[in-house]
Amino acid sequence: MTSNPPQSDYLSAIFSAARAAHLTDPMPSAELRRERLFRLETALLKFEPELVAAMNTDFRHRSESDSGIFDITIPLGDIRRNRRSVKRWMKPRKVGVPLHLKPARGRIIPQAKGVVGVISPWNFPVYLAVAPIAAALAAGNRVMLKPSELTPKTSEVMAKMIANTFDPTEVSVCIGGVELSQEFSNLPFDHLFFTGSTRVGREVAMAAARNLTPVTLELGGKSPAIIGEHASLDYSARRIAFGKVANAGQICVAPDYVLLPRNQLEAFATAMETAVHSFFPEGPQSPDYTGIVNDNHLNRLRDLVADAKAAGAEVRELLPKNTEHAKGKMTPTLVLNPPKDSRIMREEIFGPVLPLITYDSPEEARDFVNSRPSPLALYVFSDGRQERDFWLNGTLSGGACVNETAFHVVADTMPFGGVGESGMGSYHGKAGFDQLSHLKSVLIQPKLNGAFAFNPPAGGFNKFVGKVLRKIV
Repeated sequence: MTSNPPQSDYLSAIFSAARAAHLTDPMPSAELRRERLFRLETALLKFEPELVAAMNTDFRHRSESDSGIFDITIPLGDIRRNRRSVKRWMKPRKVGVPLHLKPARGRIIPQAKGVVGVISPWNFPVYLAVAPIAAALAAGNRVMLKPSELTPKTSEVMAKMIANTFDPTEVSVCIGGVELSQEFSNLPFDHLFFTGSTRVGREVAMAAARNLTPVTLELGGKSPAIIGEHASLDYSARRIAFGKVANAGQICVAPDYVLLPRNQLEAFATAMETAVHSFFPEGPQSPDYTGIVNDNHLNRLRDLVADAKAAGAEVRELLPKNTEHAKGKMTPTLVLNPPKDSRIMREEIFGPVLPLITYDSPEEARDFVNSRPSPLALYVFSDGRQERDFWLNGTLSGGACVNETAFHVVADTMPFGGVGESGMGSYHGKAGFDQLSHLKSVLIQPKLNGAFAFNPPAGGFNKFVGKVLRKIV
């Protein structure tokens, strides 16, 4: 009887095979990259029914609309835009050179890095795996994916989909728990892409640092929504409610708390309740309302609410409790003015619970945001340009929306990423291609040039050239 090889040996074998394959073709053609992306698109469409069913099982109930839009349609858009644009992105880019280096010419050549590791999360288990894979393939890389162990059925289907579509040296899926994730992070990847919590992101960065592996960390944090004095409450409540109840709030860019003028608290809470009822007229049992991924996360959310209530906050459930609704769902809940040092104001919520915090002046609210780690997203609701600029220019966040929530993530003409504790690096569209490419700088020098002026031995001419350079550089 033979025992299974250690996980590190299993992972190292996959990595070594991918690295060897990359070295046989370190600069894949545009045609090959587009063909790989086409295969990925075809596979996603072919396996859509299985993926949607698996996500429904993993979440105890997953809105078919959430799965279809967020985990199938949006990554299809990423794949197609990468495929349409990759030939243009690959071309050497002309750049100018300083006057004292002319007649030399500058070029930037995007090159594939090699083998990219992707660690994807459970909240959008298809989208947040496929989008980085698409960026990596567009950049000419080989990919190893480690999907989340919290959505095992989806991971199994993903593994089957990839195995049926790609040679293991092109793209492979490594399934396992926390121990395998740790071993995966220890591999000497040419780039490591992680999406998940800030706590785990630190561990991934530390593991990658031992190999000097560059990382992209897409993390989270507490993203505020700010209601300005010139905002429409009904409109604002509807857009914030959407950002909070889509995927049952299990989104890294979901609004984590709302800051609003003190005299608008009651009106806004009522508008939120109206918006949520209009989204889910059947209550929590609505097929459009997604469940919490597992009991541990559900109990964590309930504990956050209970802790805030015990500390004196008012709690309002926005949909009626109903014993008939599917197991594992949590009704959307407002928590009014919890203590600012309570758990619900210190920890990322990642669920359909929304604290409302009142302020007396915009400066007070801005200081509150700036006293905390920079968020992944910041949402400003105001019809006044000066008020918008006050927030956009006076705070630091990974991204921002004005009069909207979350939709900036799918605008792949712009980079998406965090800052500080909410992440490092960015991707989507050309930003993702550049992030997962090595942008090699090349100086092309004609034989007839002025470089001799810098040659030793240093004499009067060299000193004259040095004085001239100080005036023109």
